[in-house]
Amino acid sequence: MKTKALILCALFAALTAVGAFIKVPFLYSSITLQFFFTALAGVLLGAKYGALSQLVYVALGLAGLPIFTSGGGFGYFLYPTCGFLLGLIPAAWVIGTLAGDGRSMKRVVPAALAGLAVLYAVGLPYMAVILNVYMGKGMDLSAVLMAGMIPFLPGDMVKIIVVGVLAPKLLPRLRFRSADAKNPS
Repeated sequence: MKTKALILCALFAALTAVGAFIKVPFLYSSITLQFFFTALAGVLLGAKYGALSQLVYVALGLAGLPIFTSGGGFGYFLYPTCGFLLGLIPAAWVIGTLAGDGRSMKRVVPAALAGLAVLYAVGLPYMAVILNVYMGKGMDLSAVLMAGMIPFLPGDMVKIIVVGVLAPKLLPRLRFRSADAKNPS
């Protein structure tokens, strides 16, 4: 089971990287599918392995692989959107924890909403610090919310609904979480 878990972690790290390249440039960020794959990882792999998959993704990008929307490398810490990348890790953990067995949309959607809240709770303050302190933009709270959250919410809701529909259908075919819950490693 541990081998399958590690393979699935690598798969979701790769899918999140692919999601970064499916992008629409927008303000200080881009609309991507990174959160979509993070939410799927949390539901399908559970809290531990979902978060691990996102940790692998972020670590590889910060190590220099060009798998973020604008490349990669240690210098990415100075990008306003780096906080959102870091937020993918606890977001996947929260989603995996709250989704339970992930077999119903009624569990998956609220879990993904909570994960999205965590993502914004990490990403927005980081964005504000980089934009205001490092870049000297002088943006107030409403400007930061407009740059990093408000315009993205409709797309985030669509991603969450799609995850809510797909995850319960994919989970029985994956046969990972149920076996993992019975036999934790």
